[in-house]
Amino acid sequence: MSDTLLETAKRVILIEAHAVTQLAEQLDQGFIDACGLIQNCTGKVVLIGMGKSGHIGNKIAATFASTGTPAFAVHPGEAGHGDLGMIEQNDVVICISYSGESDEIMTLVPVIKRLGVSIISMTGNQNSSIGQISDVHLNVSVEKEACPHNLAPTSSTTVALAMGDALAVSILTNKGFSPDDFARSHPSGALGRRLLTFVHNIMKTGDDIPMVSADTKLLDALLVMSQKALGMVLITDNNHLEGIFTDGDLRRVLETHSDIQSLRIKEVMVSNCKTILADKPAMAAVQIMDEFNLNSLPVVDENNQVLGAINTHTLMQAKII
Repeated sequence: MSDTLLETAKRVILIEAHAVTQLAEQLDQGFIDACGLIQNCTGKVVLIGMGKSGHIGNKIAATFASTGTPAFAVHPGEAGHGDLGMIEQNDVVICISYSGESDEIMTLVPVIKRLGVSIISMTGNQNSSIGQISDVHLNVSVEKEACPHNLAPTSSTTVALAMGDALAVSILTNKGFSPDDFARSHPSGALGRRLLTFVHNIMKTGDDIPMVSADTKLLDALLVMSQKALGMVLITDNNHLEGIFTDGDLRRVLETHSDIQSLRIKEVMVSNCKTILADKPAMAAVQIMDEFNLNSLPVVDENNQVLGAINTHTLMQAKII
């Protein structure tokens, strides 16, 4: 039984993968025209589909909305009882129906056309009723469904979903939609948190910054470093950063100096250390720390005046890493 289940699963996946591969070959001028209509739309993109196509429409609408193209889905049954009022003249409608003959959608099309709204259709038959009445047709035909009876929408819904993703990603790429733009649509998500959190939001400031002067004895500097628990101490002159000393530097000093009692911090500090500006994204700090294998980083202004400090633990607490 287990072998049969695995064989069936593999067959389904391979059939659907083949259908998606074929979709790439089916793309034509209609895809370019559809992208133009959507990108130039001054209203919203409205997805309409019945049954399984409706579920696909909901997902495509969500993908559009999260990638900078305002969109929503309307159930054709509800649309015929008032929700059609949600569609306005400056919108674009995408009708999803594999047969292209959905009665529920065809009932709405004349009203949508009277509004002057452009219609993009996703069907498996350009000569279908919906395919012929639309302004742009997208061919989402498949050789066969993954269902052994060739009945349950499987390959066809996968291909429709892939077409929606292709539209959304092509448009966002053409518009120059950036990760920062994406983050603004996902402020509660992990990516949004990473991209919308800046160094000044998470850095240690004021008395929490471990700072000493260059003439401080190493042992006294280590006491400050231990108290502030950032794994580093910053060496400053009137708040101007002169260098840094970290846990890693301490290990190296212990390996090379038999007597650390008389050492001054200026003798063992690292000058010209890596820093970051407070208005930079926290992810920029992560990149610097990864690139140079650092566990901590001073935060400075344009004049190299110390404003704060961050370390790996700070970034972990803020859920940046």
